[in-house]
Amino acid sequence: MVQAKTWVLTKHFDGFPKDSNFELKVEELPEPKDGEVLLQAVFFSVDPYMRPFSRVRMNEGDVMIGTQVAKVIQSNNPAFPVGSHVVARCGWKTHTVCDGTDLTPIMPDWPEDVSLSLALGTIGMPGLTALYGIEEVLGLQKGETLLVNAAAGAVGSVVGQIAKLKGCKVVGSAGSDAKVAFLKELGFDEAFNYKTVSSLEEALKKASPEGYDCFFENVGGPFSTVALQQMKNFGRIAVCGSISVYNDTAPQTGPYPHLTMIFKQLKMEGFMQSRWEHKHPESLRRLMGWLKEGKLRSREDITKGFENMPAAFMGMLKGENMGKAIVTV
Repeated sequence: MVQAKTWVLTKHFDGFPKDSNFELKVEELPEPKDGEVLLQAVFFSVDPYMRPFSRVRMNEGDVMIGTQVAKVIQSNNPAFPVGSHVVARCGWKTHTVCDGTDLTPIMPDWPEDVSLSLALGTIGMPGLTALYGIEEVLGLQKGETLLVNAAAGAVGSVVGQIAKLKGCKVVGSAGSDAKVAFLKELGFDEAFNYKTVSSLEEALKKASPEGYDCFFENVGGPFSTVALQQMKNFGRIAVCGSISVYNDTAPQTGPYPHLTMIFKQLKMEGFMQSRWEHKHPESLRRLMGWLKEGKLRSREDITKGFENMPAAFMGMLKGENMGKAIVTV
């Protein structure tokens, strides 16, 4: 019998998550049946979406939602041979018996010198989110100016780099001077620490006096209100996240952007990368190609130990990570 360690949600979050919202449990797993496999987690992802999705996708007592890179250690399913690796939506669980549903094999030609953890980051969901937001939602064109907030995070850091590959001016906002320095290393044209500028409006104007053609929105809240005022006429906004409101106990209200959107004739669209799932294989190959060519850099913020999953999750929500937040077993 294999024992699986799991983190369960004991109580839905009320405001910012606390240690008491999580409980570590151990369960014995059955032997895999015909068509089933036994997975052993290698890398775990912690992502902002887990906070709002936990309310709508989970019941109290459920295993915390999430994605992992796992190794197949027993198999009764020829599609997933022993020793192969998969991206699995198994949640915060060290071992899982499953029938192959929600498993995506790691691309067969994954380079040996690239960590499999990147399948949870730049060569995974965050990278796909960045790519589709730029190409499918914004339709970003050479010579345009793009604003991205939470720019040093898993998605934002890839957004800026892809925009530069497309010949655009990129302005990034982040929450520390170290993150701003990181953005400059990645090739951002302008970057600023939104926590220390005296005026967000003036910082945005200084970074791009002519305004912004496109805005990749990860934060929401007051930042969004100010940024929309800086959009050019017919500007486009891709709404990927709204991390500034995820932990609010009461919904934020106003000001409302409708007149700005009317006068500037803006287009604003929310999206999730799953809409373009049919494009994933080709898109992942493109991302990997850019990485291998040195055109795309990846940074990871790694926490060691499955027992530290809640701490890594809460740290990510506080903005403590630079790049993709990963937990190793």
